[in-house]
Amino acid sequence: MSRIGKKPIPLPSGVKAVIGEQLEVTGPKGTLVVPIPPGIRIERVDSRLEVKRDSDEQAALHGLTRALAANAVQGVSGGFVRELDIVGIGYRADLKGKIVTFTLGYSHSIEFLLPEGVDLKIDKQTHLVLSGHDRQLLGQVAANMRALRKPDPYKNKGVRYTGEALRKKVGKTGAGAK
Repeated sequence: MSRIGKKPIPLPSGVKAVIGEQLEVTGPKGTLVVPIPPGIRIERVDSRLEVKRDSDEQAALHGLTRALAANAVQGVSGGFVRELDIVGIGYRADLKGKIVTFTLGYSHSIEFLLPEGVDLKIDKQTHLVLSGHDRQLLGQVAANMRALRKPDPYKNKGVRYTGEALRKKVGKTGAGAK
């Protein structure tokens, strides 16, 4: 039995869940839709959702569906936050409307369009705080921003997640070491 799939999902006040061909979760932050694969059922018991499966063949989908539903419930009620840091001399980001302009040491600046449902706040031009209600979309946007200039293993310059542990490599040593 899936340990994750067995856990019930509490529904906070203000969050409505409509169960049909798919699970539609609505809350103060927005609406999300979670697909329900065949062989998996979602049942409402009091003020929580329980995910059940018909047979052991759907074991992997059982845990996955429960995790996606829990992320949807948390997203529409509280939302998610992802933080990025820009490290490097002259590296920075500026926000104008829905367009983020990155200066990352290339010969040109990079413009990045924020999708609907993702908000960005920039502190001191080098600390980015992404927030949104869709966890998958938020993580993908953060990964795309990080991919613009991945942290360099020698100087650790680039865009990284806040708190990300990086391994710094040692560069070349002096001439003629035998």
